[in-house]
Amino acid sequence: MSRLAGQVVLLTGGGSGLGRAIVERFVVEGAKLCVLERSPDKVTQLQADFPEVVVAVAGDVRSYADNELAVNTALETFGKLDVFIGNAGIWDHNASLLGTEPARLGKAYDEIFDVNVKGYLLGARAAAPALVAAEGSMIFTLSNAAFYPGGGGPVYTAAKHAAVGLVRQLAYELAPKVRVNAVAPSGMASDLRGPAALGQENMRIMESRSPEAIRAILPLQFFPAPEDFVGPYVMLASRADNRTLSGVLVNADCGLGIRGIRHVAGGLAL
Repeated sequence: MSRLAGQVVLLTGGGSGLGRAIVERFVVEGAKLCVLERSPDKVTQLQADFPEVVVAVAGDVRSYADNELAVNTALETFGKLDVFIGNAGIWDHNASLLGTEPARLGKAYDEIFDVNVKGYLLGARAAAPALVAAEGSMIFTLSNAAFYPGGGGPVYTAAKHAAVGLVRQLAYELAPKVRVNAVAPSGMASDLRGPAALGQENMRIMESRSPEAIRAILPLQFFPAPEDFVGPYVMLASRADNRTLSGVLVNADCGLGIRGIRHVAGGLAL
């Protein structure tokens, strides 16, 4: 397979879960990658596992300087940049409005929006000049929470809806040089964690949701692995397969759009 042969990709949050699956598949497809990853241990592991084709940078997507460093590293190492994938994110473990203390709610908003929205915005700004020069593309990771309630609490859901607006606005601003799209996966087993503001920084997504619970709400009735979602990223990044899509949200929700999320979430008793 070589659908991405010769392409250089910058990915945020590529050390585990969906990000790691994207790295593995893109390498198979012929791409070279620079990964911006917050965990130094994951940076070291990426360098060890993918010598010569992956360069990893330790940094935080909330910092423009770190995003700029990643872009410059990609350019200095591989000579160009074709694709930016904004993928780093955190989840709120369904922290509800009434179940969250007001003082924590505001802090959780700041942290989740900083990572999930500002991180995308700053990464896009850092990568945009190189992508315009290459006539490349941007791809952002959304969530089923960008379309439906129940995929997170109000803060996470609002952040993912905000990212939808960001994708559409950037697609508008950067046309005709850069295509801007998104992929919105459903739940999966990953290392996705929560905000420190809610005491969830060491809490993984599967500690509050079981494979059985995720399978039960999906019309396709299987528990997807991260690699099951990577195909749309390959298609959107490929120049051969995508010259016509921009501002498109690939809703990779395992069929949730057929009927939405149906599960009891402890609704308000009146």
